[in-house]
Amino acid sequence: MDVSNERWTRTEWFRQDRFGMFIHWGIYAIPARGEWVRSQERLGIEDYEPYFNEFNPTCYNPKEWAKVAKEAGMKYAVMTAKHHDGFCLFDSKLTDYKVTNTPAKRDLLREYIEAFRDEGLKVGLYYSLLDWHHPDYPAFGDGHHPMRSKEEFEGRQQDFGRYVEYLHGQVKELLTGYGKLDIMWFDFSYGDMSGEKWEATKLIDMIKSLQPHIIIDNRLGGNLKSSNQEIYSGDFASPEQIIPPRGIVSEKGDPVPWEACITMNDHWGYCSLDYNFKSPKLLIRTLIECVSKNGNLLLNVGPDAKGNIPKQSLDILKTIGEWMNKNGDSVYGCGISDIQKPEWGRYTQKDKFLYAHIFEKGIGPINLTSLNGKVKKARLLSDASEVQVKQFWNTNEFKEDVFVNFPGLNMPDEIDTVIELELI
Repeated sequence: MDVSNERWTRTEWFRQDRFGMFIHWGIYAIPARGEWVRSQERLGIEDYEPYFNEFNPTCYNPKEWAKVAKEAGMKYAVMTAKHHDGFCLFDSKLTDYKVTNTPAKRDLLREYIEAFRDEGLKVGLYYSLLDWHHPDYPAFGDGHHPMRSKEEFEGRQQDFGRYVEYLHGQVKELLTGYGKLDIMWFDFSYGDMSGEKWEATKLIDMIKSLQPHIIIDNRLGGNLKSSNQEIYSGDFASPEQIIPPRGIVSEKGDPVPWEACITMNDHWGYCSLDYNFKSPKLLIRTLIECVSKNGNLLLNVGPDAKGNIPKQSLDILKTIGEWMNKNGDSVYGCGISDIQKPEWGRYTQKDKFLYAHIFEKGIGPINLTSLNGKVKKARLLSDASEVQVKQFWNTNEFKEDVFVNFPGLNMPDEIDTVIELELI
């Protein structure tokens, strides 16, 4: 079995589930200016230390988070074990810079894993390859480090090999201390900080020896589309804040598993003044666009310093969940259709069932291009009511097509009206 076939088998559940929750959470929730606050404001360790000393999320209830995710129709989750600031939400034996040394005094990552498992959701962990707290991570001249332009860091003695050993050691802790994990989500390579700089081959060998079933993103480096992939190229691509215009395929044209990670507002971590939340309509249509191109959507929440998911996010997820409860069959296990993308929305397909996602009604009957004689039955997915697929008085000249029509100006669901078409 070649690499692509192995990947296709390993990612079967991932391509079935299609929709997951990303959780960015750490001590950066206290300044509440986003997860990059240390880098953007050039904060030294001493400037950032008060947040470590204050972190005590008294409202943290991962069981509620898991219920929210499940009710939204999400099937898996990925949470930050360690972000770029180096702070660990788990009880690592390799550092004192961890949650058990804050006023929280407990392993919050373990609680997340157990809660989401209990709800039947698959669990993943995010781990940053960067570390702005570790003394052996390059600082001066680095592209992102908070101290990148501080002259006192120029010429500082460092042993990057010692940092890589630390990185590998923490990943091993995560893979051996928390039971079965489903996703390892690394972030991120840049410049010459890529691939074997992280001793990526050795890292992947270790990961696969401990949890051979686990799937890994593509941010260690390598080219997931290439015919000659490195072992660390990953199992799925991870486009960020964009939906690939034509999905993602290999150099040979074969589909590559992928997942778009998207924020609800303009930040991953909690930002108290960022009210620029995307609408439920946009996010539902984004999910459908991903699935229509053989992709997944990993939708982010950024809990606050007390451990609460913001109300705006909860309201959005509630609306998404209501839509998914009626229309989830057009998402789970679905993918791209052979039929060309329509002008009025998107198609998703699962075997003989074609799902027409109608975003915009337009003028006149809705055209189902090239489907004349190919539709056995049509139903509104939300309530199973019959939808007539036929020619109308003004469509007779379009012999290869059939049409559906809804009276009035409005569609049954202004977010996304889904027709399930059973094909002959």
